[in-house]
Amino acid sequence: MNGQAASDSDRRNGSLFKPLTLSQGVLFALVAVVLFHLAYLFSWCAWCSAIFLYCLFRLASLGSGKLASRFGLAVGLAAYSPHLAFFWTLFGVGAIALWSILSFWLGLFVLLGRASRARFGPFVWAMAAPFLWTGLEYFRSELYYLRFSWLSPGYAFSGSAVLPFLAGFGTYGIGFLFMAWAAYLGTVAQLSRVARLVAGVMLAVVSTIPLWLTAAGSADVKPIHVVGVQLEGSPPGMVKSALDTALKKYPQTDLFVLSEYAFFGPLPAQIPDWCKAHGKWLVVGAEDPISPDQYYNTVFVIAPDGAIAFRQAKCVPVQFMKDGSPALEQHVWNSPWGKLGFGICYDASYTRVTDELIRQGAQGLIFPTMDVAEWGAAQHKLHGRIAPMRAAEYKVPIFRLCSSGISQFVEPGGHVMATAPFPGQGSMLTAQMVLPAQGGRMPLDRPLAELSVVVTAALILFLIFDRFLGPPRRS
Repeated sequence: MNGQAASDSDRRNGSLFKPLTLSQGVLFALVAVVLFHLAYLFSWCAWCSAIFLYCLFRLASLGSGKLASRFGLAVGLAAYSPHLAFFWTLFGVGAIALWSILSFWLGLFVLLGRASRARFGPFVWAMAAPFLWTGLEYFRSELYYLRFSWLSPGYAFSGSAVLPFLAGFGTYGIGFLFMAWAAYLGTVAQLSRVARLVAGVMLAVVSTIPLWLTAAGSADVKPIHVVGVQLEGSPPGMVKSALDTALKKYPQTDLFVLSEYAFFGPLPAQIPDWCKAHGKWLVVGAEDPISPDQYYNTVFVIAPDGAIAFRQAKCVPVQFMKDGSPALEQHVWNSPWGKLGFGICYDASYTRVTDELIRQGAQGLIFPTMDVAEWGAAQHKLHGRIAPMRAAEYKVPIFRLCSSGISQFVEPGGHVMATAPFPGQGSMLTAQMVLPAQGGRMPLDRPLAELSVVVTAALILFLIFDRFLGPPRRS
């Protein structure tokens, strides 16, 4: 009787530490990889990303830090590399280093999880896990030099039927929520009945938060008839001809859109002349020279009189590529139909870029993008997950025009209403963008993600101090 009571007390105090065996670790790693691929290959399997996080949480129970980090790295390489095979086209053998760097963050998560569990016990580790996961994910996606936001658990739900609900948490909030559930399930056997009930109810309540959010304002702003033309590496004469064709097919168009880098070099004079001749608005990407050797990768808005009415440079040029200098400032365009914000290509992947547009009152977003046809269909499909997530997060419509597909018009709920194919040279995308009168909303996760970075940094510093400068402990 007393022995059973002591055993129950040990479990409730988290003193039982049973490392995973090597075979169990291999099983969890294999399941994690398979589920990750299922989540990204089939929209109806998006929920597999939640079980993927559970497997990572369990891998933190491996018997040593070295084993934990190696398993996490292996899972990352096996999960990420096939989806990023186009890195080889872009960077050659350097792709191996980039795959490894991205996988490093999974290895670091499992390593820090193992260290936290060993130092503080399973319960403290379970409470820290969602913050640690979100802090590392936000840092690797938004803050350091090699930032890359794709392939997070949140983006697996782009195109899923549940995206309009989950997007209220934000892409990082989705990961936080699922890791919280993973931590709960990973420790539930060690909880008392009361603690199990309380924790389960709390998590269930938190999981319904998006239902409490205020609905977006009524769409009573005049709609914009937008037409985009997919063109890649076309000379000015061919671009004018394509615009003539689009105008003939859609004479009621209010705003024409071309891609990022529609022209490599300054904006040709023929293009403003075309706008003036036909009395049409045009969004077009070209280089805005700073000096003989420097330029801004810029989107220009040309008015019906041929004048440049607005311009926005790219905020985050792509690393290792000739992509111009970063923008010095960011603004929305006060268009005749409402406030429109521009995210140039990979800018749309960074919430700290697109969030600023929503803070400035953007009622709709336009993403001119250059995805080169040579990069392959997989890259285009993967990049195509960003716009639906942003539209669902902010509850604003998005018109994304790519040089070689996959162009998209996305409604505020995240549903893709129209697309233009890959590679689709000369293909057109048409849409009626109806702007919400109240502008967009901010998802819940942005301050949570920043807090998680602080918590993660503090945890790492403590573990380093404790390991090398703290008092010796018995193993």
